[in-house]
Amino acid sequence: MSGLFDDFRSEFNKPNNTLVQLILVNVVIFLVLLVTKVGLQMAENKVAFDFIEAQLVIPAGINAFLHKPWTLFTYFFTHEEIFHILYNMLFLYWFGRLIDEYLGNRRLMGLYIMGGLAGGILYLAMFNLVPYFQNQADGARMLGASAAAFSVAVGAATLLPNYTFHLLFFGPVRIKYIVFFFIILSIAQSAGMNAGGNLAHLGGAMMGFAYVKLLQNGTDLGRPIYWLVDGWSNLLRPKPAIKVSYRQRSNANTQASTFVTSAASPSSPASTPDQDEVDTILDKISRSGYESLTREEKQKLFRASQRN
Repeated sequence: MSGLFDDFRSEFNKPNNTLVQLILVNVVIFLVLLVTKVGLQMAENKVAFDFIEAQLVIPAGINAFLHKPWTLFTYFFTHEEIFHILYNMLFLYWFGRLIDEYLGNRRLMGLYIMGGLAGGILYLAMFNLVPYFQNQADGARMLGASAAAFSVAVGAATLLPNYTFHLLFFGPVRIKYIVFFFIILSIAQSAGMNAGGNLAHLGGAMMGFAYVKLLQNGTDLGRPIYWLVDGWSNLLRPKPAIKVSYRQRSNANTQASTFVTSAASPSSPASTPDQDEVDTILDKISRSGYESLTREEKQKLFRASQRN
């Protein structure tokens, strides 16, 4: 068992591993709830489990939500049924790989969280403003990462509409058609038994589309999310020991100058590539095709398109 925990810890310590980390968070929360549910049922104390779960799922009624506003964040990391989490995590993995590869792990995190928030907000708005849903609001609740996963999927389809998945029994299918099918399915079921979940899908889908379109125009909606995640990471990261050393003033100035020059270098992953780098990448595409590009080259090409 300790080996399993070590593996989990290792995955969280790896840099640029956001996709796996998101999936692990969902799985760990699911397993904790599962074990808690079984244990409390054996103890014939189902009321205690219902109370615990109620702190994580988002209620549709606005008064109930105002008493538990944190559920707008927790609901899209919470699952109760095994096939529910399996479906959502597969969906997230298939499309999240594309976002991670082409836009980077920070934007995958931003897209996931903002899609979940958008899905929750649309769910609350529809159940409290639309007469058809208002009568159902008191007993309705929602959980699951579907809205966040939809946001990632639509973001990938907006960025790479002609990217092809090879589906069993269907063969190669462009992802824009796959995503379009699931959006139509969610619209068709938005007045059915799982109306809240399907409305949340649509909220996540709208966020995924808007996020990537604005990003292509130079506006990154995820900046507040990056700031919050970075702040949380800095709180958890152990502080390094302070090392004091003395150097001559001239040497310190030289080293500072060297650091600034290095940080501003065009080769930095966060910088916009120059025209020579872009031309080299385009030449590689003409010789070997787009799929031959490395992760870094794809991200450089995307940043170059933002500059234009």
